Amino acid sequence: MKKINFLIIPVLVLGFFACSKKQAVLPPFVPLKTEPKVYSFDTTSVAWGDDFSTDGAPDPGKWTYDTGGSGWGNHELEYYTSTTNNANISGGILSITAKKESMGGMNYTSARMVSKTPATLLYGRIEVKAKLPAGVGTWPAIWMLPNDYAYGNWPNSGEVDIMEMVGFDPNVVHFSIHDQTNFGGNSKSGMMTIPTASTDYHIYRADWTPDGIKGYYDGVLVYSFANGGTGSATWPFDKPFHILLNLAIGGDWGGTKGVDDTIFPVAMQVDYVHYYNMVTK
Repeated sequence: MKKINFLIIPVLVLGFFACSKKQAVLPPFVPLKTEPKVYSFDTTSVAWGDDFSTDGAPDPGKWTYDTGGSGWGNHELEYYTSTTNNANISGGILSITAKKESMGGMNYTSARMVSKTPATLLYGRIEVKAKLPAGVGTWPAIWMLPNDYAYGNWPNSGEVDIMEMVGFDPNVVHFSIHDQTNFGGNSKSGMMTIPTASTDYHIYRADWTPDGIKGYYDGVLVYSFANGGTGSATWPFDKPFHILLNLAIGGDWGGTKGVDDTIFPVAMQVDYVHYYNMVTK
């Protein structure tokens, strides 16, 4: 009798643990779904900008200049100065004026203004209202370069051309992206024909977020460049950038069909430059 009882007890115990193991099996792990981030812009407040409300030289607290006549990597023909001869405010309008005059071994003068922006110019909306110059040989630009070339020299650290137009192809305005993969003949770009680009003011805009960069002209989307998540070779746009305003003469693109010397002086006129902070939801 005792032997039989001892044999029964282990069997019962083993059966108990076997049942316990079956009951302890957990359902497969299902990761929680995360909502994608939504980005917008605080257009109720200009985080940085200039309305050019004071006549004379541009505000030195907001702008500095690239100067000289080195050709700027594009075989341009102008000498950039830092004087009101080429960058001047009158009646609430900034005029960047190119003139037919000799300086520093070059036959034209102009200006290339560089924003002194806060370090927080990383993502956001950049909006510029401008009227573009007319005439063969002109090459106006509203664009962005990195503050620090963290990924190497151009084009590795990126460039954003918010607006470019060449005078031999009037009223065709270009928005372009340059990086280590997309530059030169492989540059990514969009364009829009604006019949009054040189006779009226239009709004040129870039919306920059961690997801991508979009270009708009007068509120119309002309180009969209997505962050593919493949690293700095195609997305160096995760570092602070600054804004440039300039009017080049001639150069590898602007001078393709020469320069018409009868157009000078000629100017790009800017009503305002506004930068709005990005908002994350």
